[in-house]
Amino acid sequence: MCRGPHLPWSFHVRTCHRPLLNTPLNALHIELGARMVPFAGYSMPVQYPAGLMAEHQHTRQAAGLFDVSHMGQLKLIGPDAAAAFESLMPVDVIDLPVGKQRYGLLLNDAGGIIDDLMFFRVAQNEIFVIVNGACKVGDIAHIQARIGQRCEVIPMPDHALLALQGPQAVTALSRLAPGVEKLVFMTGGNFAIAGCDCFVTRSGYTGEDGFEISVPAAQADTLARALLAQPEVKPIGLGARNSLRLEAGLCLYGNDIDTTTTPVEAAIGWAMQKVRRTGGARAGGFPGADKVLAQLDNPASLTRKRVGLIALERVPVREHTELQSLDGQKIGEVTSGLLGPTIDKPVAMGYVLPAHAALGTRINAIVRGKAVPMEVSAMPFVPTNYYRG
Repeated sequence: MCRGPHLPWSFHVRTCHRPLLNTPLNALHIELGARMVPFAGYSMPVQYPAGLMAEHQHTRQAAGLFDVSHMGQLKLIGPDAAAAFESLMPVDVIDLPVGKQRYGLLLNDAGGIIDDLMFFRVAQNEIFVIVNGACKVGDIAHIQARIGQRCEVIPMPDHALLALQGPQAVTALSRLAPGVEKLVFMTGGNFAIAGCDCFVTRSGYTGEDGFEISVPAAQADTLARALLAQPEVKPIGLGARNSLRLEAGLCLYGNDIDTTTTPVEAAIGWAMQKVRRTGGARAGGFPGADKVLAQLDNPASLTRKRVGLIALERVPVREHTELQSLDGQKIGEVTSGLLGPTIDKPVAMGYVLPAHAALGTRINAIVRGKAVPMEVSAMPFVPTNYYRG
């Protein structure tokens, strides 16, 4: 019997005891019959009447609209903004061209990941940043404390954020905003959509082509209704967002990455450009640089590594499930896991000892006392469809 969608532990936990906040689309979610759950301090839609599986498949086949207004938006402004922001992360900010977006990682002084984020070079002296909802208060405080004397740090609580994802997202959006079809992955610009003042990037967190749209909160309902009026578009909740990002091999902050994991352990060292690595023109200079660069330069020093896993039996393997070697030794733990709707197989991510991280390695997950065979797999589990022109 279906008992509803499985969600990560963090989807069910309030970040504090304060009353839940609502996004500007709360009334619309209720009107559409959404089941609401606490997430990152907000009341958020986990699914609509069609259900998680239908929403997941619709996003893979057509276009899904996600409310991600719980996420934090801010601007960094000033001639030193790029250099200042680069001092907090192991990524190249200074050389990012105007009009381009990049994935970034805020690190603590031990090299642990405070948050993962997206940032966009709006102008030579302006950077637009999107951070995770559960982390935004801490992130903004951290950024303000570390670089607030070098540039203006301007939170944008009066803005909502929508994500339109799927192979037909460009068809739906270009009908309302001619010209967005010219954008390629990780680029963006300003567009008027249904009378709303929008900043659009061609990006997202599903592995599909799509767009993220920042809009004044007062205009969010108008924008969402205009998008949902397009025949390709249906509303999608957090449940399908989670299954889509996992199939795409993308990390969920708080599950797959946190302050106890470094970028190298998390297998996202690709986010660190050569200019910031050992031997690069601006090597180091970020929090935890000695540890992170040492791990990059000497992979044998790692004590664990994030890997993709596919179960060889039809048994979903959830987060916090123990992973063992074939001889019964504990070698790690699952951090995200569910039945992948697109590939119709149980998929997971987790951390294992490096000796067990090679592709094709067989290990066991211990589910209710039973060993479920799994195999280390390449990620993404479903090929990505980003539009690169």
